[in-house]
Amino acid sequence: MTRRADPPGPMGFLVVDKPVGWTSHDVVNAARRWFGVRRIGHLGTLDPLATGVLPLAVREATKLLPYIESAEKVYVGAIQLGVATDTYDAEGRVTHRFDGPLPTAAAVAAALAGFVGERLQVPPMYSSVKKHGVPLYKLARRGEEVEREPRRISIFDIKMPHYRPPEVGIEVRCSAGTYVRSLAHELGEQLGCGAHLASLRREQSGPFQLAQARTPQQFEATAEAREIEALLIPPAQVLGLPRVALSATQARRVANGGAVPVAEARGELERGPVPRPGDRFSGMTPGGALLAVLELQPDRRLQPLRVLGRL
Repeated sequence: MTRRADPPGPMGFLVVDKPVGWTSHDVVNAARRWFGVRRIGHLGTLDPLATGVLPLAVREATKLLPYIESAEKVYVGAIQLGVATDTYDAEGRVTHRFDGPLPTAAAVAAALAGFVGERLQVPPMYSSVKKHGVPLYKLARRGEEVEREPRRISIFDIKMPHYRPPEVGIEVRCSAGTYVRSLAHELGEQLGCGAHLASLRREQSGPFQLAQARTPQQFEATAEAREIEALLIPPAQVLGLPRVALSATQARRVANGGAVPVAEARGELERGPVPRPGDRFSGMTPGGALLAVLELQPDRRLQPLRVLGRL
């Protein structure tokens, strides 16, 4: 059966404050109802236990996900010492309870400080990472545990705003792909008492901030009032790249995959530093809409890497 095409409309990004208990896909399904379109994607999965910033890309903005998915994240949350679980969070089955005295605040702070920097992290079995095409959580639910390839991540900063045993408050600034659940589990192992992630809230995902977010209920009301599309964040604003103002002739060329000589470019490119091969720019239509992501080639031409929409 042929899937019905989405109705035309503006593209952009929406920041949802994901509630506890919702999966990231639950949010996407809700947004499809709000906009009446299928073409919606999310940036960075949040576990059902976690809340906070879940950015959505709507319509053609989904083409930009590869350019912003690797941005850093900021989380706040709490780790409970003394109890380990199979999922590394509060939703899992308890695998270990510690009856001895809990570590001092100084010991906890020192262990957390040791996480800062670039390191390899093994994804938890209860995760959406795939092994031979099958999500690990499906294997875990069948009682299987398989070897997982470690991934290179970076912890830029980690703080302990409070320690009220057994609860450890944390603030983490990290690279994309970091599992804070795994950090909680590793902390428990290092301290010898076991631990799991009790709560987690994402406050930032790349350019998206919690201050921009609204709850699903708020978006639902806005959609019913037919005003939700006015809340979309423009793609060029999200990319944050210098903007090249394309003439009508240049825009047609770019829309068809053609390059533009950098010497003919106008806009922020004229006022900034001399661009180097590999630099990227937002190619804007004469009407001020994002048309393409452009990259400067060694031959001094701006080549479109990704073209959005139509003229």
